Amino acid sequence: MQQASDSELELMKVIWDNGGSALYAEITALLAEKGMIWTKNTIITLLSRLVDKKLLKTSKIGHRNQYTAIVTAAEYQSTQTESFLDRIYEGNAKGLVTTLIQKELLSADDYQELKKFWQGGGMDE
Repeated sequence: MQQASDSELELMKVIWDNGGSALYAEITALLAEKGMIWTKNTIITLLSRLVDKKLLKTSKIGHRNQYTAIVTAAEYQSTQTESFLDRIYEGNAKGLVTTLIQKELLSADDYQELKKFWQGGGMDE
């Protein structure tokens, strides 16, 4: 799975948050709600790139394009996390967790929840 740029990822988040698909007008409205006012050309270019990367597909509804996510947010996060782990930590998850703890990005509560998960108790969402 190809990685989305930061701007492309913002579009994907808008589409995921909209139930996995959105019309162009919905996308621009949702971006505006986030304070992101992008030009039409920018949005169309980014959407086209996401289609080329096979993260989105388009279908016609009348004269309008509907953009639908091919992958879920969870699938994308999982793939990108594995890629990051391989690139930065050579697949060593312990190294990543150590860094998270040292930089205080993983709280004691987070640690306890993960410990519970590993012991078969599941995760609280």
